[in-house]
Amino acid sequence: MDDRDETVVRPANPISFSPKILIVLLLVVLIGFAAASSFFVVDQTEQAVVLRLGKYNRTVGPGLQTKIPFGIETSYNIPTQVVQTLTFGYRANDMTGTSLRGATSFQDESIMLTGDLNIVDVEWIVQYKINDPKNWLFKVQEREKTIRDISQSVMNELVGDLPILSVMTNLRTQIEIEAEEEMQRIFDRYEFGIKIVTVKLQNIVPPKGAVQDAFEDVNKAIQDMNRLINEGKEYYNKEIPSAQGESSKLILQAQGYAAERVNEAHGDAQRFDSVRQAYEESPDITRTRLYLETMNEVLTENGGKLTIVDSDLRNFLPVKNVGGSL
Repeated sequence: MDDRDETVVRPANPISFSPKILIVLLLVVLIGFAAASSFFVVDQTEQAVVLRLGKYNRTVGPGLQTKIPFGIETSYNIPTQVVQTLTFGYRANDMTGTSLRGATSFQDESIMLTGDLNIVDVEWIVQYKINDPKNWLFKVQEREKTIRDISQSVMNELVGDLPILSVMTNLRTQIEIEAEEEMQRIFDRYEFGIKIVTVKLQNIVPPKGAVQDAFEDVNKAIQDMNRLINEGKEYYNKEIPSAQGESSKLILQAQGYAAERVNEAHGDAQRFDSVRQAYEESPDITRTRLYLETMNEVLTENGGKLTIVDSDLRNFLPVKNVGGSL
């Protein structure tokens, strides 16, 4: 038996925490967690919906907001000031900024039947803003799909009541206005919580192929027709005022000539009356005066020359120039 002293190695005593320290640490953790879950920030373009134990409690605006911690109240930020856009018939490529067209899934929502039984491919956009965050969160499920379904239904109804040429040309603005009004009525009836900002038609074309080529020819003919009509209006606006001015000029000249002739006739009639009155008073004197005045007028018109012609030459006088030399 080994009589050497055996050295016994004992482990060090573990660090012990008193109950008070544990309680303090637990309180600090709880306070930190409570502080972290009691505040939330709402952006300037948002409103927040606050739920208390899963039930709607209130809606708050932008800024630093408070709520009851530990999950008793939860908040959901809703972008109420952001205009959101849905495209129909194509999709925008977020990476390049270009538009993706031609996919079958996109075309299915834009192919429509017009009122004159033609098929047309209508592309459009719907822009909207959320104006009631509570209704937006709780009233409707599958929000984007519902918006798309309602928009397609309204657009199909409007396009289906019109001929294809009207849809493609002069009634685009009317369709946009009526579509916006009808969509808004439906969303309000469903308490959807959104406000339609605009409905804008994009490309409206017939299906690709021979039909599209034919309609392009029709559109070209319509453009030529409008160009010719504008040229005709331009010529009309140029020539009509000139013709009206010439007409007014001729009318004024005719009126002046008529007034002149009437005045001359009145003058001649008055002069004849005065001569008649003088003749009734002194026939011989008046007759002589009229003869002399007539001869003076005749000689004046012939330059003072008088030619006397006698067919038998019985009364021919050797006088040719009265008042002149023999």
